[in-house]
Amino acid sequence: MVLDGIYYALALSAGGALVSYLTRPWWGVPLFILAAFCLYFFRDPEREIPAGPVAVSPADGKVVAVKPEGAGRTRVSIFLNVFDVHVNRAPVAGTIVDYRYQPGRFLVASKEQASSQNEQNAVTVDSGGARVVFKQIAGLIARRIVFRKKVGDAVETGERIGLIKFGSRMDVELGPEWEIVVQPGVRVQAGSSVIARRKS
Repeated sequence: MVLDGIYYALALSAGGALVSYLTRPWWGVPLFILAAFCLYFFRDPEREIPAGPVAVSPADGKVVAVKPEGAGRTRVSIFLNVFDVHVNRAPVAGTIVDYRYQPGRFLVASKEQASSQNEQNAVTVDSGGARVVFKQIAGLIARRIVFRKKVGDAVETGERIGLIKFGSRMDVELGPEWEIVVQPGVRVQAGSSVIARRKS
């Protein structure tokens, strides 16, 4: 459980209790329901991280695009709805060599334009000479992106690196040294679903 969920749930429960006390008991029910949803939304399950030279999904959700990006690179885009786990994980092991915040719009995260136009964090990891870029992208509802690492930090495959609050998107850009093994329409889990394998 992410601590944010506990804080939100406590605040909403307190509000529900106050509304129930000052008015009628059932008028506080919507706030109690929202508190329960926050506990559900901010869940953080353990995942079994696959071994070997693989790139894993950085987020739970549905693959909405697998597209060439030029210079032999391929972008895998994953859409997270409000019912998906929103804790993000590193797709590969390596060292963070770049981190950039880009202000932008809040388009529906399932749209293709969200990859370039929405508010986002772009993180570059040097993974044994191969640079992998992943982006935390805000959506229509998401207004807070949390990234808990910094340039110079080492990360392991599947390690927790942050979260995006409510519906959002994550992109992973992989170079020609990777073989993409997912297709649009497939559902993936952060840290445990393989999205690419390193070519020998």
